[in-house]
Amino acid sequence: MHRTTRRLFTAALATLALAASAQDVKRARLGHSFADSHPRAIAMKQFAADVGKATGGKLQIDVYGSAQLGAEDKMLIATQSGTQDLYLGALAPLSARRKELQVFDFPFIFASDAEAAYVLDGPVGRKMLDGLAEMNMQGLVWAGGAFRNMSNSKRPLTSMAEMKGLKVRVMQSPMALASFNAMGMNAVPMAFSEVYPALEIKALDGYEHPVVDMFANKMFEVQKYLTITNHVYTPVALVASKRWWSSLTPDQQQAVQKVAESTRTLQRSLELKDAAAVVGELKAKGMAVNEMPPAELDKIRAAVQPVIDKNTETIGADFAKSFYEELAKARAAKR
Repeated sequence: MHRTTRRLFTAALATLALAASAQDVKRARLGHSFADSHPRAIAMKQFAADVGKATGGKLQIDVYGSAQLGAEDKMLIATQSGTQDLYLGALAPLSARRKELQVFDFPFIFASDAEAAYVLDGPVGRKMLDGLAEMNMQGLVWAGGAFRNMSNSKRPLTSMAEMKGLKVRVMQSPMALASFNAMGMNAVPMAFSEVYPALEIKALDGYEHPVVDMFANKMFEVQKYLTITNHVYTPVALVASKRWWSSLTPDQQQAVQKVAESTRTLQRSLELKDAAAVVGELKAKGMAVNEMPPAELDKIRAAVQPVIDKNTETIGADFAKSFYEELAKARAAKR
């Protein structure tokens, strides 16, 4: 009888220990809009796995891709409110309220991926992430990014004049809207999750996006022409809700931040590797590809310069100055 009681007591203690252990595990939801084959989706799965390892299983992150948790603007609102714990994607939907984010919509601001990484990983990029605290979010890292190019279903674009009148989707950013209208196009701000069906039914003629995203989202099914312009570099950020971040211990916060930084390196390398190969894959899928001639790119730059000048004041002259100073350092370091 005594032995039976002891066994029951031991079993009860084990059950309580397991329950306590389960309560110690924090589960989090990470949302993004990228297809499973996209380098960013692959990187986020690795991020979740590495956070679990780094915290001894105490933090478990469930990743929801392909906009399962909603469009990017909806996921950002959910992250602000704390109903979503982590988000990976562009911060363009916030640019109307965080005006310095509109700098990434300035056409031709970066000449290379290396320049962008230098600025994003430096003090200016960090300051922009830290500014998200005012919106109840913790900016972890600028996780990657890519140059955007033009596609459409009507004609090859070999001059600025051929852009005129095309109805194209742009990001939900005032700067993006003004820039593309200045090029002569009919710019339509639209959540990305709505773009494919709009292209399919010809409600839009085209859109602009990195080539890796075009391939991952099978845009070759609804777009015939791709024009390489590299007109804008759009970074993506990995951010956490303030509510979730504040629930972590300092050690857990440090672990998550460290993993975010290592994942950033992985994500960028995957993106660059894919971008180098994917144009050929788009051609194989039937897209006609051309590069916008340099002389025509100069015309585009001239057309959008008044928009840049106007919006430099909008984002803040002091911020713009610090941004361009950091960019100059990147170019000096390259030399």
